[in-house]
Amino acid sequence: MPDIADPRDRLIVALDLPDVAAAERLVERLGDAATFYKIGYRLGYAGGLAFAERLARQDKKTFLDLKLHDIGNTVEEGVRSASNLGATFLTVHAYPQTMRAAVKGRGNGLKILAVTVLTSYDDADAAEAGYALPVTELVAQRAEQAREIGIDGIVCSALEAQAVRRVVGSDRLIVTPGIRPADAGLGDQKRVMTPAQARAAGIDHVVVGRPITGAEDPRAVARTIIAEMEGA
Repeated sequence: MPDIADPRDRLIVALDLPDVAAAERLVERLGDAATFYKIGYRLGYAGGLAFAERLARQDKKTFLDLKLHDIGNTVEEGVRSASNLGATFLTVHAYPQTMRAAVKGRGNGLKILAVTVLTSYDDADAAEAGYALPVTELVAQRAEQAREIGIDGIVCSALEAQAVRRVVGSDRLIVTPGIRPADAGLGDQKRVMTPAQARAAGIDHVVVGRPITGAEDPRAVARTIIAEMEGA
């Protein structure tokens, strides 16, 4: 698996917050307990992309979870623009045409992650969306396509991580959302693991949102998650 020197880099804190001011307060409260932050739609559309640039200038790592999916030229140019923000990761949906365009557009050290199947989906959701394959088979198919195209890593449920690792090999990243400490609620996630289980399954980075953002002491929760992963 890819080498990650700083154990704190394994935890990506999801800044799924209403505005930049709230995100700034959380980053300040976390201090040196966290080094890596995810910015998705909610914050991204509320000034979060400029905030991502500021975090990068502060030597923080950022993960732009934008899940791009459009015609090839639009994806390629969008990824090219995102490369200038100083981000570490950017997500695209794992459709072959989209992934090929993203690989063409990446630059400045940006790593492209392909989202196989959303962790809020189970087999019934996939069937409702028109997919003939169950979730596990759909994830494996998309992971293989991502490897062949040259994507840097995969976003999948921790429950599929070992199967994905067999497909993509040891040199690609695996990033998993839907991570919940043992005493945390599931929220709207259906396919989850604890941080220790995720690390034992060979996950490189875990994404954790509400258990940290909603905690009375987010710094303590972040440190606990990192320690749990290191002890796995």
